[in-house]
Amino acid sequence: MPGSGFLTFVDGQVLTAAQVNGYLMKQAVMYFATAAARSSAITSPEEGMVTYRADADVIEFYNGTAWSELGDVTLTGSQTLTNKTLTSPTLNQSVLNGSEERWNISATAATGTVNVDTLTSTAWYYTTNATANWTLNFRGNASTTLNSILTTGDSITVAFASNIGTTQYRPTTLQIDGSAFTPLWQGGSAPTTGNASSTDLYVFTILKTAATPTYTVFASQTQFK
Repeated sequence: MPGSGFLTFVDGQVLTAAQVNGYLMKQAVMYFATAAARSSAITSPEEGMVTYRADADVIEFYNGTAWSELGDVTLTGSQTLTNKTLTSPTLNQSVLNGSEERWNISATAATGTVNVDTLTSTAWYYTTNATANWTLNFRGNASTTLNSILTTGDSITVAFASNIGTTQYRPTTLQIDGSAFTPLWQGGSAPTTGNASSTDLYVFTILKTAATPTYTVFASQTQFK
């Protein structure tokens, strides 16, 4: 702290003692035992102030409206992270981890409306023989639409496998968020039956082409036996 008889200059201007104190508070990392102690000492914080809180062992800065932990950043748009650790991130389960993809396997028979929740998995296998033709409805989950997950130009690929018994059942209705769509089928035409005594695998690549929403869907059926 400058003593009596000393002049302190900042940007060419002479500061008063009060201004010196304020300047040091803005530039220094101030120590406080708790947030309450800080609030008592700094009643009118200014944007850019930095403090250390001993109770939480964190360094925080005042962003103009609140104290935020240093490194507590909200990412918007396209961001590049280098050598960062994400704490409890929410990840879309449709993202692959290397070459590994987790299937949702269920001892269930395909029938009625089958909701394919892409936030749970993008690969589904119903291991019990289908008991009727069924509807596939692609969505995020019960409270999240697929439309809200995909932006225009985004796509998601979903696989659905079902065991088929002696009756050749198949998905006869296809939906996205409860609305029917007609895909483009590999080979030029939609399958008219399932394949008896086999496992049928259906793969759908859903491309969102407009915000209305509008989709182009590429589909295929493959028999495994």
